[in-house]
Amino acid sequence: MDTKDEKKINQLFQKVPYGAVLISSWLVKNGYNNSLQHSYIKSGWIESIGNGAFKRNGENINIYGAIYSLQNQLEKDIHIGGRSSLSLNNISHYLEVNQKEVHLFSTKEKKLPNWFTEYDWGIKTKLLTTNFISGQVGIIDYEINNLKIKISSPIRSYFECLYSLPKEFDFDEAYKIMESLAWARPKEVQLLLENCKSKKVNRIFLFIAKKVGHSWFDYLNIEKVNLGKGKRVIIENGVLDKEFLITVPKNMKNNE
Repeated sequence: MDTKDEKKINQLFQKVPYGAVLISSWLVKNGYNNSLQHSYIKSGWIESIGNGAFKRNGENINIYGAIYSLQNQLEKDIHIGGRSSLSLNNISHYLEVNQKEVHLFSTKEKKLPNWFTEYDWGIKTKLLTTNFISGQVGIIDYEINNLKIKISSPIRSYFECLYSLPKEFDFDEAYKIMESLAWARPKEVQLLLENCKSKKVNRIFLFIAKKVGHSWFDYLNIEKVNLGKGKRVIIENGVLDKEFLITVPKNMKNNE
C-alpha cells in the first residue's frame, strides 16, 4: 500500500467515530472504492464483520456502533425506543435490570441489513415498524461511547411502551413508569398526544396520567387529542372506565 492510500484511511479514521461500523456502500460514496477496501483488508487496517460492513482491525464494536452507522451512514429511519430508551434515559429502576433486547422503531424500515442481523452483538434486537407517532416528534440525540445516536425521549418512550400494551407491556408497569414522570413538561406531553395517531395509546395515557395525578395533567388540552369514539376493549374481562371508554384492570378502576 502506498503512502497516499495510508493517508486516505487515516483521514477516514479521523472522520468516523471510534466504535462505528464502516459500511461498504457508504465508503464507496466517500471515495473508498471496493478495490481500495480490499487493499485495506489485506494490509490489516480493517476487517469484515459481514457482507458489506467492516470495523477497524482489532476494534471492539457493539450494538450502538452499528445503530450509529445505520442512522448516519445508511441514513435509515430508525431509532432506539420503548423499554430500551427508557433504560438509556435512566427510567428503568422498575424494569428488568439486564435488558436482553434492544427495541428499535422505524416508520418505514421493515428489514435490517444482513450484516446487522447476523453479527453477534451479545444482545438481541427487535424492530417494530409503525408510524403511530408523526415524524420525529420526541426523537432526541443521545451520546453513548462517544457516539451520538437517535433515541426516543422519555415521554415518547412511554408512548411506545403503551403501544405494545397489553401483549408485551401491562398496566402495572405503565402505572409505575407514570409515577416517575412528575417532571414531564405539559407542552411536550401535549405535542406527543396531538401527534399520536393511536387512539388506544392516547386513551390509556390520559387514563393513567389522570389516575396518578401529576400537576402537569391539568395543563393538557384534551379537546385537541384524537380519542376516537366508542368503547375499546384493552383488557379482557376488565372494568370499563366511563371517561375514556377503555377496559382497565379492576384494581385501576377510577373511583366514581
